[in-house]
Amino acid sequence: MPRDRAQRRKHNHTVTTTRKITMSQQPAVAVLGLGAMGHAFATNLLKKGFTVYGWNRTRTRGEDLVSAGLRLSDSPEEAVRSADVVIAMLSDGETTEKTLHQVKDALKQGATLAQMGTIGVEKTDALAGWFAAQRADVVFIDAPVSGTKAPAENAQILIMASGDQARAQAAETVFAAIGKGTQWLGEAGKSSRMKLVVNSWLIGLMQSLAESTRLAEAFGFTTDDLWKVLDGGPLAAPYAKVKLATIASEDFTPQMQLVWALKDAKLALDAKGDAKLPALENIAGLWQQAVDAGYGEQDLAAIYSYLKA
Repeated sequence: MPRDRAQRRKHNHTVTTTRKITMSQQPAVAVLGLGAMGHAFATNLLKKGFTVYGWNRTRTRGEDLVSAGLRLSDSPEEAVRSADVVIAMLSDGETTEKTLHQVKDALKQGATLAQMGTIGVEKTDALAGWFAAQRADVVFIDAPVSGTKAPAENAQILIMASGDQARAQAAETVFAAIGKGTQWLGEAGKSSRMKLVVNSWLIGLMQSLAESTRLAEAFGFTTDDLWKVLDGGPLAAPYAKVKLATIASEDFTPQMQLVWALKDAKLALDAKGDAKLPALENIAGLWQQAVDAGYGEQDLAAIYSYLKA
């Protein structure tokens, strides 16, 4: 056999063997909650060759991924039973607590549980303590994310992780597949606190942007005029550009529903302690009015439409 052909065959064999080893080293993952974010996580994991189990209270949310390899389960216990890493991305604290209590005995020995939903300080601390007492072998990672639907679909979210990083190698492998980076913040619970800080900033920015747009319109300016002035300066936040485009198009297909943003505002207010947050309190009251008026399932930028109505 010619030498170059033999070398190519040896090279191809090495590449194939390496791929098989890499695939075998990937942790199996269960995603509990296949809404906008959980669906994006499962999709990206499947694209990158992970074995992925999925469960959602409404089974139809995951059926489109079955052809891509998702092993769709009828119960959360079934989903987690063979998983090395379990992602919980559920709608609220009550649902998350109930579901994770339900799967306690089904979790593999030494599994990693990454709680990635925004469920607030009280529920996060309670779950971390409960698993430490009930299943000390399970690595509980508090890992909410910064980013909404589109960044999640493109694996461009930032993961804010807290917990025992030394025991979280499997989780870090999964985080690398679904996000652009992971920021470790200390003991479990720290990330949920930072998530409320970040979302409070985002909520304030969205309200300010909606009001500034209404003022600009009152003066005869367009959203494009406003962005041209902001662009290139220190106030040109990329998020503002995206939301101005949403307002201009009047297409409020949700990246983050207004009702969920309101939930996060209330979680921050519940956990604020002695901190004075009058602006956030006022925004929460206003956004509750908007939700009551029927804007809740639209993107949070729909607060502009509520102000305009």
